Amino acid sequence: MDRLPPYLFGTINSLKDSKRRDGIDIIDMAMGNPTDATPEPIVDKLCEVVKDPRNHRYSAASGLYNLRREVAKYYESNWNVDINPETEVIATIGSKEGFSHLCLALLGPGDLAFVPTPSFPIHSYAVVIAGGECLGVPVEDDEEFLRQVDEACTKMDNKPKVLFLNYPHNPTAHTVETAFFEEVVGLAQRHNLTVVHDFAYSQITFDGYQAPSFLSTPGAKEIGCEFTTMSKSFNMAGWRIGYCVGNRRIIEALGQIKGYYDYGIFQAIQIASIIGLRHCGDLVKEQALQYQERRDVLLDGLARIGWEDVTSPRAGMFVWAKLPQKYASMGSMEFARRMMEDAEVAVAPGIGFGPEGEGYLRLALIENRPRLQQAVRQIGRAFQKWDAESSQGA
Repeated sequence: MDRLPPYLFGTINSLKDSKRRDGIDIIDMAMGNPTDATPEPIVDKLCEVVKDPRNHRYSAASGLYNLRREVAKYYESNWNVDINPETEVIATIGSKEGFSHLCLALLGPGDLAFVPTPSFPIHSYAVVIAGGECLGVPVEDDEEFLRQVDEACTKMDNKPKVLFLNYPHNPTAHTVETAFFEEVVGLAQRHNLTVVHDFAYSQITFDGYQAPSFLSTPGAKEIGCEFTTMSKSFNMAGWRIGYCVGNRRIIEALGQIKGYYDYGIFQAIQIASIIGLRHCGDLVKEQALQYQERRDVLLDGLARIGWEDVTSPRAGMFVWAKLPQKYASMGSMEFARRMMEDAEVAVAPGIGFGPEGEGYLRLALIENRPRLQQAVRQIGRAFQKWDAESSQGA
């Protein structure tokens, strides 16, 4: 337990909730927790099937066959990947649960795993919980990322076992092309690495960019798997449903672990999710356009108040923003705290994603256009307050 720090979002949410109990309207840009409604066809189906007593019993830990079959069809139609629903798909209680339990299946005490940095906390700490050790690899430069992985596998006596990937990346929104995954497959084959790709933001892409599936790369299914979730694109975060797809031995190992830990997902949710995968493709595209519009609104607003050096993401639901130079000395945690106090805006400090994230903030695009515009105005007023205090101090 000493290796697990307080969970970043738990700390932020506690402070945010305290403010809200005091009647303060905090604009939430901290957590990737969608505020938009789950598509109506999914909700309608849930309301229908939840009344059926047959769905009130334990479900299979691997998920309903009809859901796994629909996931296979989804992969075929979106990424031209041939998936066997019997052996190459497993339903998970969101991708976070599946990722964590897979670490228990793949890693033991002293085992080494590559983790892209900065990293979403569970990508690092699921390794720690399993008893493994993380080898952080900076995510910004693709060629350097591959070089460092290759070099570590070549030179280290204790050979790394697993390479974790996450594109579009959380928190930086870094994206890759198919050629990157082709290099990864070659590396994994040479060094006997298992590859696990977190594809949570697969369908939230902007400006014509299409995020490639790792599994669409020739040879990928022989050495790895991919997690996807319905939390983001389908606005089903609270429903807790996702899936892992890929190598059958990996899927089988995850299934063995889950067989001991849980009895599967509520069947009514699984049935409703089938409707989402089958009929809500256009709504998913509309949701991505909403995130793109919010990105543009936020970036335009930040530029107007003098917050520069912010890269426009082409995927995901976050903006990874470098701290304004004149406030950089605060550090990301203090900056985030003062944003909550003086701007009444919640943001995620970069340090919460590891030391490589220091000097940055992650800004979630979950609020609607008027709320984002209001957030920018409040941030601008906070900057003016800080500048006045700095002038008085000088």
